Amino acid sequence: MAGLPYNVTMTLGYQPGTGIPEWLNKGDNAWQMVSATLVGLQSVPGLVILYGSIVKKKWAVNSAFMALYAFAAVWLCWVIWGYQMSFGQKLVPFWGKAGHSLNQGLLLSQAGLPATTHYFHNSDVVETVEITPFYPMASMVYFQCVFAAITLILLAGSLLGRMNFKAWMLFVPLWLTFSYTIGAFSIWGGGFLFHWGVIDYSGGYVIHLSSGVAGFTAAYWVGPRLTKDRERFPPNNVLLMLTGAGILWMGWAGFNGGDPYSANVDSSIAVLNTNICAATSLLVWTCLDVIFFKKPSVIGAVQGMITGLVCITPGAGLVQGWAAILMGMISGSIPWFTMMVVHKRSRLLQQVDDTLGVFHTHAVAGFLGGATTGLFAHPDLCPMFLPVTNSRGAFYGNGMQLVKQVVGALFIISWNVVVTSLVCLVVRLVVPLRMPDDELAIGDDAVHGEEAYALWGDGEKYDSTKHGWYSDIDTQHNKAPSGVTQNV
Repeated sequence: MAGLPYNVTMTLGYQPGTGIPEWLNKGDNAWQMVSATLVGLQSVPGLVILYGSIVKKKWAVNSAFMALYAFAAVWLCWVIWGYQMSFGQKLVPFWGKAGHSLNQGLLLSQAGLPATTHYFHNSDVVETVEITPFYPMASMVYFQCVFAAITLILLAGSLLGRMNFKAWMLFVPLWLTFSYTIGAFSIWGGGFLFHWGVIDYSGGYVIHLSSGVAGFTAAYWVGPRLTKDRERFPPNNVLLMLTGAGILWMGWAGFNGGDPYSANVDSSIAVLNTNICAATSLLVWTCLDVIFFKKPSVIGAVQGMITGLVCITPGAGLVQGWAAILMGMISGSIPWFTMMVVHKRSRLLQQVDDTLGVFHTHAVAGFLGGATTGLFAHPDLCPMFLPVTNSRGAFYGNGMQLVKQVVGALFIISWNVVVTSLVCLVVRLVVPLRMPDDELAIGDDAVHGEEAYALWGDGEKYDSTKHGWYSDIDTQHNKAPSGVTQNV
């Protein structure tokens, strides 16, 4: 170290072979941590802001808090048992062994996944060796954790405006343990779908299809919002909603760009395709709104943006730019049709109160992304990421890839329907899934004793004898009005 006596020793963190092991690539490590942080920002504050502003004013605090709570709860579950169940040693073909990820011996070692060896079909010959990125396991645990967290937060979009918060507190760790870890291990962590060659570049199935199906299933068991909320549920702040949507879009650079586990050329293609598809989808959705409803909808544009981001995710670094445009056209039109046309004609879709339409924006778009990846995955790009050699889409002569994609989707769908139902039934034994009607009539003030804005009139009533606004819950609890904050 310049300027210091010759016998001064550097701290271990700066010495080659200890703090700087030979396998460490600082650029890759920096990009992986930045990518993880971008995905984290999609949740906090991205979806916290989006959820808090896209709902009716009386549910702003509750909706934002559901997202914030899920983000925090997943962190502890992930490092104590979730990561190893998703990416550790195989317990069964679809599930890893539980174990913690807290020991520095693990976290400072070179990252590696999956923990199971990948062999040629019906052979003991290794087909593709374990991926060993040039950074520590701590960076990998961090990166995968924020993916798990955003899955629960996306799922919450189906349940806003009526789920009992205490039930949500129980639901999050249970669903993470018995549903998310299954999908992650099966497709990413060395499970049977991984070895079979199902393609999911960055979570079209593991995150979006699962959250959309699980959210719809949980919405069935929780029950609907109040009728007046279902009939009229305007956003309380459209500009803040756009802020959250913008954070979500820009954060997707880490969502898809970080999944090659390296700052390499495929990462660049993934980020470029992500923006191409999202932009195309947003424009198609907006055009359809103008053609059929005569007005361009801001909320519709956000929905189109999201479906485009979701659709490209399974194949972001595996398809060419022209395919990303086609996928954007598909994701901007088919989910629009299912939401605007099919939903209104389907008794089941009408019966289940999916608050933000997560089924359409994530389940439908996620499946479309997986299927189109099975069509357009390019043979020159697939070897950069996939463990199964000679992987390519049906458009390039491998029709079996589309079959694999459909089978993988069916597994994710069926598992989430069954397990989410069981989780809801178990939680229901402990605490009601849905808030009581008196709390639903008032909203945040009844549930949390807090409100998003110092503006009154949504869920409260004016008492002329006390010169102030009050909530029905004050009368029910036989106490003085809590909302008397202004005189008239």
